[in-house]
Amino acid sequence: MSKLLPTLQFNHIIILSSVLAYLIIPSHCSNNTCRSYCGNITIDYPFALQYGCGHPGFRDLLFCINNVLMFHITSGSYRVLQIDYAYQALTLHEPHMSTCETIFLGTKGNGFSVEPWRAPYMNPTSDNIFMLISCSPSSPLFQGFPGKHLPCRNVSGMGCEEYYGCPAWDMMGHKKIGSSSFFGSGPPECCAVPYEAIKGINLSKLECEGYSSAYSVAPLKVDGPGDWAYGIRVRYSVQGSDEFCGACQATGGSCGYGSDGIRQVCMCGNFNSTSNCDSVGLVSSGARSMKLKMFAGFLTYLLTWMTASWI
Repeated sequence: MSKLLPTLQFNHIIILSSVLAYLIIPSHCSNNTCRSYCGNITIDYPFALQYGCGHPGFRDLLFCINNVLMFHITSGSYRVLQIDYAYQALTLHEPHMSTCETIFLGTKGNGFSVEPWRAPYMNPTSDNIFMLISCSPSSPLFQGFPGKHLPCRNVSGMGCEEYYGCPAWDMMGHKKIGSSSFFGSGPPECCAVPYEAIKGINLSKLECEGYSSAYSVAPLKVDGPGDWAYGIRVRYSVQGSDEFCGACQATGGSCGYGSDGIRQVCMCGNFNSTSNCDSVGLVSSGARSMKLKMFAGFLTYLLTWMTASWI
């Protein structure tokens, strides 16, 4: 027994050293920690499904429901059709948006309107055209918006004159009033405007019954409205060069944000850093406390065992 005891004590010291290294020494993680998927769409920086991942300006935006990726903002919930990371753009579909096959009326659609603090991060692209349908003569579109007449016009080669050729208008049975007769017989049934002209669609405020949205697929040429790309094309930007995330990912970390929802952090396995994973980092108080408790418990056990062995 006396010969075996030192060996057991030595083995416990080795185990103690290993546990200490695991608990105290931070380890780097793969920069794919926050990457996830919803259906066939990859969710990557600056977006995320997990709280704390991604850029703080894009938090609480995406939700995966039955493998369908949804995008939620002030004006409503949209289905995400595509995230184009190379061109920094999303393609969204809103359930009450009219297309070439179907026209929805009832002032239920709200186009696209983000909270003011999100506006610097995302807005529909300049080639997005909004075609407002069945608007009242008293609509701000025709009475001055803002403070001046807002003409209905084509945007990126698309407009209402072409949209009138869609099958949906034949099913509506409405008279196709052209823009040329606007001043003589009231407003046209469709008024096309660029997003920049109105900065959001609120059908109730605009006194319109419905809307459609399409965007240019230039340099591709399409034959008509039946081949247009319907949806809301949104350009996003993280502002500036985003050097923080670049440095974080280069050192094996995942880009995220702190509990305040504002401060960016670099997630490096079992510690978070305010710069990158090559720095000492800032270990969260909760993680530090848990590690110390684990170490203290193991140390107490080992000392108790060693004391009993010598008695």
